[in-house]
Amino acid sequence: MREINKREKIQSFILENSEINPNIFRMIVSSNRMESEAIPGQFVNLYCKEGSRLLPRPISICDIDKTNNTLTLVYGVVGKGTKEFSNLKPGEYIDILGPLGNGYIIDKDIDKHILVGGGIGIPPLIELAKNLNGEKYVYLGFRSDIYLVSEFERIGAKVYIATDDGSYGTKGTVVDLLMKTNVDGGMVYSCGPKPMLKAVSDWAKEKGIKAQLSMEERMGCGIGTCVGCVCKIKKEDSWEYKRVCKDGPVFWSEEIVWNE
Repeated sequence: MREINKREKIQSFILENSEINPNIFRMIVSSNRMESEAIPGQFVNLYCKEGSRLLPRPISICDIDKTNNTLTLVYGVVGKGTKEFSNLKPGEYIDILGPLGNGYIIDKDIDKHILVGGGIGIPPLIELAKNLNGEKYVYLGFRSDIYLVSEFERIGAKVYIATDDGSYGTKGTVVDLLMKTNVDGGMVYSCGPKPMLKAVSDWAKEKGIKAQLSMEERMGCGIGTCVGCVCKIKKEDSWEYKRVCKDGPVFWSEEIVWNE
């Protein structure tokens, strides 16, 4: 199998595209190529068929099935592009570019892991959890309705849930819940909105645990060309811009400049 050209769209067959929660969809696709190279924490670009929507939509990879050559993508409907995706049917094709970006670093010597996800940052933690050995403590934050919880439990993770309205689990934020349980471990992995990532970073620093954070930024090209998704990364006594799409999306928490 030849190496994937990261700038070549791959026409992928849609096996499933179903709503698993209000405005949250699960799409399973087969490209017979991307699955072999994808790693936890990477994402793909999905392209609309409507010509007026030129820019791709970056969607994180939720699950990689190398046996059946499929990728599972769980996405939220937040605009016209993702609304178009939600109307696609099994049997149709969609253009995909990827896998893109750098994923999580997995240290095989660590035997206790803490995963923290919020909102649509939860799906990529599924594939990560599958690839971690040892104990896995998963903290999930939702606004109201929950999803993907059983998938984490089937992996063997101990799952803690927080919802904004208290309809499931603990009422409040996932970081509040994280602090209440006083969990400890060898590595923290997180994905979600920036305020949550900042709070997770602060918590991990206080506990003396290294943390890898997947940054969410608005992206244009997804391959580092347009420089539209930069974030500030520490550099000795200064800082520099790094592209979230190409240099990330996963960064070490101590690298990130939060307060500017």
